[in-house]
Amino acid sequence: MTTPGAGASGEDDLIARYFRPLATDPGAFGLIDDAALLNHTGDDLVVTTDAIVEGVHFLPDDPPDTVARKALRVNLSDLAAKGAVPAGFVLTLALREAKEQWLTPFARALGEDAAVFGCPVLGGDTVSTPGPLMISITAFGRVPPGKMVRRSGAKPGDRIAVTGTIGDAALGLRILKGQIEGLDTSSREFLIQRYRVPQPRNALAVAIREHASAAMDVSDGLAGDLAKLCTASGISASIDLMAVPHSEQARVLVTKGSSSIEAIVSGGDDYEVVCTIPENRWDSFLVAARQVNVQVTGIGKVETGAAAPRFLDAAGKSVTLKRLSYSHF
Repeated sequence: MTTPGAGASGEDDLIARYFRPLATDPGAFGLIDDAALLNHTGDDLVVTTDAIVEGVHFLPDDPPDTVARKALRVNLSDLAAKGAVPAGFVLTLALREAKEQWLTPFARALGEDAAVFGCPVLGGDTVSTPGPLMISITAFGRVPPGKMVRRSGAKPGDRIAVTGTIGDAALGLRILKGQIEGLDTSSREFLIQRYRVPQPRNALAVAIREHASAAMDVSDGLAGDLAKLCTASGISASIDLMAVPHSEQARVLVTKGSSSIEAIVSGGDDYEVVCTIPENRWDSFLVAARQVNVQVTGIGKVETGAAAPRFLDAAGKSVTLKRLSYSHF
């Protein structure tokens, strides 16, 4: 990103007006240079990137402030699952047109979240596009040397835990698409907000780093993402479907038959964390989670073998899931 000077362009003006005020980190150089600087601290640097695209990850009429928060938070969720503390991010914004009524609340919300999560903007790029709106963020985090939590460390006997509640976001999207009706206003708004504005579990990052043998964020669906973790670790797992945590709003919809447990565990956009915890660290992990007010629920155990994870019903019988997760292709 660059800011206005001699021969300043419309892009320069846009950056100066909406994003330079957010660039408070010294390494951003006020967005007047072609690159930023992250100070070396002796930690390992964790890098993650995610893009959100209009019509795929958010709807065309979603409020711009929620779009901004989602764009940053889906990346913060990845950092949390790696046990990393946020260090900063760069932004690429592809716009059909530069509308003040959209950019003002977008930039304001982005700046608020950057401050709340301690993840300052360091730079980026703005471009025009004839296609759908797209926001891509690359986020950086720090962990002590060699301490990043990977997908590949799970061991037989480890407990499997998940943060928060599962399935709310997928239900919120279905509500916005008119596929679910009959909810009271409060329940409807709760589920829609869970879709539009994820709650990354960065408060739990240190506890994950200190306790988990493997972890990843749940972005495409709990069932599918757990399967990816199992493949990376070369293990299998058994999951008690009745133990998977649901919000009261989701539970009502399942009871009414408006959704199924299968749809909830395979739906995307949860941005919770699934992790494996050795048995001897389980109790201290739960204590650490309570100390930062993050809900953690045990849902199963890691098993030997390379078979796909088993999902068990209330009678302990395996349930065949027709779909494990959302897929772009």
